[in-house]
Amino acid sequence: MKIKIGSRQFDLPRSRLARVSIGIGLILAGLFGFLPVVGFWMLPLGLLVLAVDVPLVRRLRRRLLIWWYRDRLKSSPMKRNE
Repeated sequence: MKIKIGSRQFDLPRSRLARVSIGIGLILAGLFGFLPVVGFWMLPLGLLVLAVDVPLVRRLRRRLLIWWYRDRLKSSPMKRNE
């Protein structure tokens, strides 16, 4: 399986257990984002990895993307000029 972030693609393990473990691990490490080695950037990355296997997280990610693109469309300069 592959996951796309921006223009880059990353391979994920084939094992569902490994993907879920990586996702949960990233989220837990992201909770300690105030520490020097880990960061808060791990939270959304963990949710993105979990979205591959967990339907609830997948739905939330889709809703967020729809909201994000609609909001960007409303505030785009081309839309204001019409």
